[in-house]
Amino acid sequence: QVQLVESGGGLVQAGGSLRLSCAASGRAITMAWFRQAPGKEREFVAAISWARVTTYYANSVKGRFTISRDTAKNTVYLQMNSLKPEDTAVYYCTASRDYYKGRGLADYDYWGQGTQVTVSS
Repeated sequence: QVQLVESGGGLVQAGGSLRLSCAASGRAITMAWFRQAPGKEREFVAAISWARVTTYYANSVKGRFTISRDTAKNTVYLQMNSLKPEDTAVYYCTASRDYYKGRGLADYDYWGQGTQVTVSS
């Protein structure tokens, strides 16, 4: 079992930055961030393979967001720059016991409780 605890959400103006953190209690091979805006489906944002240090990004955040990990702290980060109002959502940390399989909800085994990110225009 892997427990995930997110932190770092908040309110920021458009063009600003935030860094989300996700502390994992157990070992996960792949970790990722998803987000869900009001009235919309949960969508993939970024993923990182723990052992291979390979990263994956949604086209909508590529070049603005960076996912990274600190293996010593068992923590994954999402650095979000040049934020836009359309980035407003609840951001969820998720983990898989397997190597990266894809961007679907079913590709991940464990989920955090989510952290709110609000970008004002």
